Amino acid sequence: MTSELTNPPTILWLRRDLRLSDHPGWAEALKGPGPVIPIFILDGQFEDYGAAPKWRLGESLSQLQTDLNQRGSRLILRSGEAAKVMIDLIAETNARRVVWSRQYDSRAIARDKGIKSLLVESGVDAVSVNGSLLFEPWTVETGTGGFYKVYTPFWKAVRHRDVRVPISAPADLKAPNTWPASDALSDWQLGSSMGRGAVSVARFATIGECRAQDRLATFLDGPVDTYKDRRDFPAEPAVSGLSENFAQGEISPVTVWHAGVRAMEQRGHPDAAEHFLKEVVWREFAYHLLFHTPEIETRNWRSEWDSFPWREDNEDAERWRRGMTGIEMVDAGMRELYVTGVMHNRTRMLTASFLTKHLMTHWKVGEAWFRDCLIDWDPASNAMGWQWAAGCGPDAAPYFRVFNPDTQGEKFDRRRVYRDRFLKSQGPRASSDAMAFFDAVPRAWGLSPDDPYPAPMIELADGRARALQAYEQRAG
Repeated sequence: MTSELTNPPTILWLRRDLRLSDHPGWAEALKGPGPVIPIFILDGQFEDYGAAPKWRLGESLSQLQTDLNQRGSRLILRSGEAAKVMIDLIAETNARRVVWSRQYDSRAIARDKGIKSLLVESGVDAVSVNGSLLFEPWTVETGTGGFYKVYTPFWKAVRHRDVRVPISAPADLKAPNTWPASDALSDWQLGSSMGRGAVSVARFATIGECRAQDRLATFLDGPVDTYKDRRDFPAEPAVSGLSENFAQGEISPVTVWHAGVRAMEQRGHPDAAEHFLKEVVWREFAYHLLFHTPEIETRNWRSEWDSFPWREDNEDAERWRRGMTGIEMVDAGMRELYVTGVMHNRTRMLTASFLTKHLMTHWKVGEAWFRDCLIDWDPASNAMGWQWAAGCGPDAAPYFRVFNPDTQGEKFDRRRVYRDRFLKSQGPRASSDAMAFFDAVPRAWGLSPDDPYPAPMIELADGRARALQAYEQRAG
């Protein structure tokens, strides 16, 4: 206790950075002479979390608790207003330093600025670091000094930039002699809204830093070779699946970047590895835009779309949510989402296009559903992805590009492996994942595997024509 009075502790405030390796926050916190107290605060920022992201957060926190305990440390859990929690913890521990990884949405920025001012006024050092991006958003500028609004020039601007070397996991976590009190994770009930869907999703989740590292190694040991050519085929194991781990910060983009660069240098298909790195930078681009244009989460990024006649929530959208549109690729994607907690990127584009164009429903309706159901939900990527698909966002697909789910199915799922996996719930060769959908959805939906598959709710040609007519009238 005497040494801790002489060398007061540093508080490490963890957010979406639930790992030990390549963690600038841990590295900074350990520079202090005293012990380090890791804390996670469940504050109002998590009100926007839907059922699946909140469940997944709880699983990640549980795994991090285990990892820290094995290293002789602990994770302190507190809930409430972040500023009050922090001031109370400082009073309890006599900490004179707080470290955290920066976040880039407007609410978090405002919160963190307020807390930093409060700490400095109290004589406590407040240090924020970049723990989640390759490049800080304000460091990537166009030749005229503005921010990039189109991805390809953004990629060209950063592709040859130096990226710092990953930081090794610390050997000594410098645990204090005495620990402050902690909430019990079980009391937070983070998975309560998942209902019976949690049982299904848990079979597919890859939780924690160690499994994220294994997932990356497995991908770069083979599937990366076919990534460029086969990543759009949802039945094939051609993607990394790391979005789930990025969402909780169980692996850093710096780690993934350098591993991808090594794969480019060592393997016989460098173009495939580079294509994978471009997708890592696509995530960067999303945060670049979220920082510079925070309205991307809540409003049309292109204001000229404010008068577009999208429908608000409606019965057609409800059939879309339930995977009961009668359009097979759309329904397979929506059922994959409920069974696994994720959806293949190709079908994310198809389902988003179908909702916003064939069904003329506002992208906010779909964004909210994905926010509730995705275990890899990310505020920047989800908002940008939906606005891209709808045509009203940055670097968006032209509105007149209306995906035809049937022809997309023939192109990317010719043998029906993906569709049968999530739709074939009857007959002698029924799919277990198709059956799992009916066990995962709310009983109130009244769905049964014995029900016949619905007829298409709309003629695709008619829906496309209606969407294009509305687009032409807006443009005129």
